[in-house]
Amino acid sequence: MNERLRIAINTGGGDAPGLNAVIYAVTMAADRRGWEVYGIRTGYKGLFDTDEIIRLTPEKVAGIVSLGGTILGTTNKGDPFNMPVKNAVGDVEVRDVSAKIVSNFKRLGLDVLIAVGGDGSLRLANRFAQMGIPVVGVPKTIDNDLASTVITFGFDTAVTTSTEAIDKLHSTASAHERVMVVEVMGRYAGWIALNSGISGSADAILIPEIPFKIDSVCKKITDNELHGKDYGIVVVAEGAKAEGGELVRKENVEEGRQEVLLGGIGEWVAREIHQRTGKDTRSLVLGHLQRGGSPTTFDRLLALRFGAAAVRFIAEGKRNVMVAACPPTMEAVPLAEAVEKMKSVPLDSDSILTARDMGISFGD
Repeated sequence: MNERLRIAINTGGGDAPGLNAVIYAVTMAADRRGWEVYGIRTGYKGLFDTDEIIRLTPEKVAGIVSLGGTILGTTNKGDPFNMPVKNAVGDVEVRDVSAKIVSNFKRLGLDVLIAVGGDGSLRLANRFAQMGIPVVGVPKTIDNDLASTVITFGFDTAVTTSTEAIDKLHSTASAHERVMVVEVMGRYAGWIALNSGISGSADAILIPEIPFKIDSVCKKITDNELHGKDYGIVVVAEGAKAEGGELVRKENVEEGRQEVLLGGIGEWVAREIHQRTGKDTRSLVLGHLQRGGSPTTFDRLLALRFGAAAVRFIAEGKRNVMVAACPPTMEAVPLAEAVEKMKSVPLDSDSILTARDMGISFGD
């Protein structure tokens, strides 16, 4: 394919370690083919306000692979179909600006959009594909909850950060004979909690896929004392919930946010453990620590592979697809299919079985 193309790339939703590596790989792979690459700042904002578009060259992206965050910026409040926009008198109104974004994309002579994002951002990309913007999606989420790809970049870094935190909590929990409850990200999928909890030798892991009984969690903590262990570590996914209970949500969510903001389940679990066992209990929310910092070697390589594959698929004439990691190769799967369902933790997975064999409780 010898056509000189003009490629756009944006990053949307929550940030994840490895975003800059994708941008680097896309820029370098496109430049080798003689194509032009343009970075769309802050999700789709750069296609609404075209002053927010920058030309990406090998010189512009030099040295960014190891950096966390994204040089293009991102947002989870940038749904172009429901975007807060100031009117003539300065008041904020929620408008559908999608048609203007499509018009600007075509007016600028752009050929393909590489949309880097999680399930929410890729659903937006799919809607734009239906409106006439050729799209290649790159899956990005620390939650690892996209069904069409074996793994997403950012996940390994998030798990590594969570595991390191759990490791450090063992010593302080032991010194004070405390129970430490660690709340990690993951929304409706328990991958981060499961992997970091097993690796960090937690006593209990609470995930969205297994509604828990708080009495079962407390029993695990008190049973520790029968084996001479006077402290406990409980890892809780932010989307975990007690049997018959509801998801714990944060209040005062900012206007225009695309997703429900979860959080607070760790504090609830800690309070219940203290009340039921009498043990000194503390809760810790790792929050955005899991999103920050340099990507691990695994995530850098994975992100670079995703970015290079996106350009390769464009060169092959593929459109409206998502790059999926299907070891040992990358494959192009239909974008509409890729955003259809979430990838939950299988209850018969080897990781679940390993945890149970080691005596880790899931509160069931």
